[in-house]
Order: sequence, then structure tokens, then C-alpha cells
Amino acid sequence: MATQLQIAKSGQISNEVKFVAKAEGLESEFVRSELAVGRLVIPANKLHIKTNLKPVGIGRALTVKVNANIGTSTERHSVEIEMEKMQAALEVGADAIMDLSTGGDLDDTRAKLLSACPVPFGTVPIYQTIIGRSVEEIDSKIILEVLQKQAEQGVDFFTIHAGLLREHLPLLKNRVAGIVSRGGALLAKWMLYHNKQNILYEMFDDICDLLAEYDVSFSLGDGLRPGAIADATDEAQLAELKTLGELTQRAQEKGCQVMVEGPGHVPYGEIQYNMEIQNELCNGAPFYVLGPLVTDIGAGYDHITSAIGGAAAAFYGASFLCYVTPREHLGLPNADDVRAGVVATKIAGHAADIARGLKGAADRDRKLSIARSNLDWKTHLAECLDSKTAEKMYRQACEQIGVEELPSADYCTMCGRDWCSVRTNKEIREAIANKKIDS
Repeated sequence: MATQLQIAKSGQISNEVKFVAKAEGLESEFVRSELAVGRLVIPANKLHIKTNLKPVGIGRALTVKVNANIGTSTERHSVEIEMEKMQAALEVGADAIMDLSTGGDLDDTRAKLLSACPVPFGTVPIYQTIIGRSVEEIDSKIILEVLQKQAEQGVDFFTIHAGLLREHLPLLKNRVAGIVSRGGALLAKWMLYHNKQNILYEMFDDICDLLAEYDVSFSLGDGLRPGAIADATDEAQLAELKTLGELTQRAQEKGCQVMVEGPGHVPYGEIQYNMEIQNELCNGAPFYVLGPLVTDIGAGYDHITSAIGGAAAAFYGASFLCYVTPREHLGLPNADDVRAGVVATKIAGHAADIARGLKGAADRDRKLSIARSNLDWKTHLAECLDSKTAEKMYRQACEQIGVEELPSADYCTMCGRDWCSVRTNKEIREAIANKKIDS
């Protein structure tokens, strides 16, 4: 059975393409053509699509998509907690979920999450390869076994750190933060121990064949992404990106769908260049960025530093934003952190969609603004990105002034009846309508 890329290249329109086209308000043929040339991906494992997956398109021609990372650690590995975090992410519009678990029963955790996940689901398989063994023991047989197992469970996209090469390691000597990617660090350690090239690079063709069998999409990992703004756009990052461009072409020639992962910490003024050089080197393959965070000092508020960078990245070329939670750099997020991270990143992506002039991108904003101007609280709250939080704050405001809810179309929650500019504006409009004020 052919992959989505192969079907699109043959000129056929798959059911998944039709689904994405309808969701985006586009013609199916246009979506097919973007997929065929590699500028768009629909991560949809052939097995996941048979159960509960609702296809999602990721590409420059579509609305910006948001991923939420969840996952256990060796210290905290409750499946129930991860399910709670996933549901919190989905409730506020996460378009994809990644399970980055490193503790507990990884197969069981993944199976349970997938069974309840209606959006594309990704993993970093290299994590599971070292469970119960040292990094140095990893070989191609172990890697392929893990990839096969996860593909058979229905995982839709894999982060594969095949672009970090042995010759790139000396380029790290002047870095402030070194290698911050867990997968990248593990593979660097393996290369140093064995004095060999990156094993994922060496076996890349075999990986392509396995992924194509299940139509698992590549998310080509950036093992040398900058983890500090001082390291952004350095020689190491760009050398790996060039290799990722080569791997993108090789994977696509094998029939595999490909996304390329991008930097984590980038000063605001360097974001545009980072997006443009990726587009050039990777022939327009969808760019998947972590943030980027525009400053390093926002601990506790890194969902904000990330959203600032994410809006710029999405405007200049990124198709897929990985959320960052307020607890980034401080600890594993809880469900509330996940919710806050997704909302902040959805705002960033939506702001970029509006700025790019995507058809219909600002329709919801206009509907909310009309409701706000009419003091239509019901519609106003319903159209908020996070209606649950908005309504909670609205109810609290009502309690503070001693009412159960404000009278409809009378005054706002902030100024009170006599000082409400919205209410005064209604009176002005009525006066104009009644010709009490010359136009």
C-alpha cells in the first residue's frame, strides 16, 4: 500500500487529502499538489488511521499547527497523569501530541495514549532503545526493532536524529549550552565511544523502508539545535541543517513524508534568516520549531518567550510549532502547564495566520469583536480560544461586584455601568442612527 506522498505523486487524491482540504477550506487538488512536492505532510500511520485518527495537514499553505509534548520520566511515570495532560492539550486545540516518555512501561503508556488520541501522535524512538541498556550497546538491530514496534502501535511520526554527524562535534567547542537535545546527546556519546559515524545516518535507507511500510512520517531531528540564544545560528546548527536537507531528499525519494525540526533558542532578529535558510536547504519541507525562545531569562514564563518567537517563526516560514510550557527548564509540566503552553502557542500560530492573510483566519476574531462591542457575553466567551478560562475570569469579575452575571448588553466587567466605554459607544451609535448627530 502506497504512502500519502506516493499517492499524491501519482495524481490521486486520498481520503486523507480530502479530509484535510475540507478542514482547511481548500480544494483537494491543491492540497494534493502541495503534498506531492513535499511542502505538506499528513502524518497518518496506516494503522492509526483505521482507528481514531482524524488527519491533520502540516504545511506552509495551511493554518499553523501546534504540537504538545507530554511524557513520563524515571521519577514520575503515571499513565493516568499523562492521559490527563493529553486531554488538557486536546481541549484547547493541540493539533498533535508527542510522547517523550523515558520512565515506566513505555509500550503500555504509548498504547493507552494512542487509543485515546485523535490527532497525529509522535515519538522519539531512540529513547526506548536505551531502556535497560547503555547507550554504547545500541546497534541497528535494536533500533529497527523499536521502530517496528512503535510503528505497529500506530505512531504517526518519528523524530530521527540522523543529521548530527561525527564531523559536526568539533564545531561545538565554543558553545555556551553544548547539545541540549536528549536524542542528539545520546547519539554524540555513541559516536565518541565507537569512533564511528552516526548510526542513524548510516542506516537511513533501512529506516526509510520501514517508515514507508507504515507511512510513518519523518520529523528529522535537530540534535544540534541551540539551547541558548548565544548559540543560535552557529556553524554547528547550520552544518546539521545542511545534512537534514540531504536526508529530506533521500527520504522523499523513498516515498516518505518529511518534516524538519528547527531551533529552540533564537534572538528575535535571527528568526527570519533561520526560517528562510531551512526553506532553501530543505526544499520547502514543513519546518517544525521548538518555540523558538527569544530570550533565556524567562524561566517560569517560557510559554510567553516561546510564543513571541513562535509568531515570528510562523510568519516567516514555520508550519508547525512545538509548544513550550511555563515549567520549561524547571521540571515536568502538569496538566495546567500543558494547557497554558498550548494556548500561548495557538495564539502565536493564529496571529501568524492572520498576518499571512490566510482566507478566513480572522473570521473568529471578527465574530468575537462584534459580540464584545454588543456586550454579548455568551458569544464573546464562546469564541475565546480558551473559553473555560475566560468564563472563569468573567464569573470571578461578576462575583466581585456582587452579581451572578452582568445584564446582557448593559455594561462591561471592567469599568462599571457609568464608566463603560462600550455602553457609551452604544449610546453614540444610537444617536447617529436617530440622526441626533450630523454625519
